[in-house]
Amino acid sequence: MPIRDQTIGEFLDQLAERVPAPGGGAAAALLAAQGAALLGMVARYTTGEKYAEHQVTIGRIISEVDELRGIALRLAEADADAFLAVADAYQLPRSTEEEQASRSAAITQALQNAAWPPAQVISLAGMVADLAEALVVIGNRNVISDVAAAAECARAAASTARVNVEINLAAISDERASLEMIAETGKADDIISRAEQITATVREQIRG
Repeated sequence: MPIRDQTIGEFLDQLAERVPAPGGGAAAALLAAQGAALLGMVARYTTGEKYAEHQVTIGRIISEVDELRGIALRLAEADADAFLAVADAYQLPRSTEEEQASRSAAITQALQNAAWPPAQVISLAGMVADLAEALVVIGNRNVISDVAAAAECARAAASTARVNVEINLAAISDERASLEMIAETGKADDIISRAEQITATVREQIRG
């Protein structure tokens, strides 16, 4: 059953099983999805006459976070599918030299494919952080803590996705693909730093 159609309890039960997927990459994508959803809630509370001057920006944020939420779900499912493919590759026969070579190539390709969804999650987390930075300035003060919650989801998504890319990097023989993924992991530190700053800003506002 696709992740989007599972209950939260069903997903967590599957996550806890001794199965190759879902795993950390799917969890990272769902963290990003939760961050986007929280920003959608804050933006929808930032409407009406009181916020009239920001309505164009708020409308854009609502549209973007709703789209990001859908992308994050697709990435969670792509990650799970990719790791099932890795598991299948490891199950290929290896009785002959030809089978061993074919199996090795299949594993390498599957691991390379498996690194892409979490790499994309890092970029997605950056977009969530971008929108959190916008909302922390103009968002409804009554739900401003949820902007921090969204930022923390983005931070955790980036950090979790990064390590899920890194564990597969050693298996990637394609130099261009490897460099592209290294570049993606390099974005995580900035996202984490920005998310922490958003949370710090919110806490300052809460304390007055």
